Amino acid sequence: MPDFEGLIARAEALLQRLEILLPAPAEAPDWSATAWRWQHANGRSYLHALLNPHKIRLADLHHLDEQKARIVGNTRQFVHGFPANNVLLTGARGTGKSSLVKALLNEFSPDGLRLIEVDKQDLHALPQIVELVRDRAERFIIFCDDLSFEAGDAGYKALKVVLDGSLASTSENVLVYATSNRRHLMPEFMQENLETRYLGEEIRPGDTTEEKVSLSERFGLWLSFYAFDQDEYLDIARQWLADFGIETWDDQTRRAALQFSLSRGARSGRVAYQFACDYAGSRALASMATGQVQPERSPSGGKRS
Repeated sequence: MPDFEGLIARAEALLQRLEILLPAPAEAPDWSATAWRWQHANGRSYLHALLNPHKIRLADLHHLDEQKARIVGNTRQFVHGFPANNVLLTGARGTGKSSLVKALLNEFSPDGLRLIEVDKQDLHALPQIVELVRDRAERFIIFCDDLSFEAGDAGYKALKVVLDGSLASTSENVLVYATSNRRHLMPEFMQENLETRYLGEEIRPGDTTEEKVSLSERFGLWLSFYAFDQDEYLDIARQWLADFGIETWDDQTRRAALQFSLSRGARSGRVAYQFACDYAGSRALASMATGQVQPERSPSGGKRS
């Protein structure tokens, strides 16, 4: 018996050591929040509540009337329990794609809309996330920003399953809204358009090309965003300056905005916001140095991206 008791004691000591190495059990998500990010810590993955999500409003986004109307209508259908589509927002950088999705949360969170941000490298966890929220009363948008894939990415098939379902039906309280700088989410190559040219052991290379295109087609609503012209860029820059408390818009301010866009090589809402930050900040600093009071305030919405 002494040997048996010693064996039990050694086993208990071993289990204690193993418990130290094992990750702690995941805590239940904080469902009082309106937005979460899928994160990893101490060997486990979980929904991390975002206590201060972006406060950008739909009214802060300009020159996007058509895109705004379509995605607002789709989201309104969704929060009221009517059929709605997954949405793919594609186009030029800095033209308001991700800001539009964030603004939807502020518009519809009183109606039960919630947002879960998932990075591209975590898309393989989408089925797990869907199961977490399947029985919740809220309506969840899974937000994938700057989405694209390379051949063999593990998240590609996981996203297809969530968009189309597998043997288990998709959850009716979940939609996917994704942004991308390109319409087709996987790279295509010129030789793939030549069905008579065979590469390696591929018998029907055209089928592979169709597979790459098919992911985009699983989004029921496509919204395209285009680079702003000069007048649109200047109008957005002027409105961001007004949000900072600078109401003066003269030739000097206009030239400064144009020079800033030339230095960045782009005209977009993001560049307009960055100009407003630079201009308002430098002006406030100069006013502080001369002892003057500058009537500035932080913008209501935050970065337009």
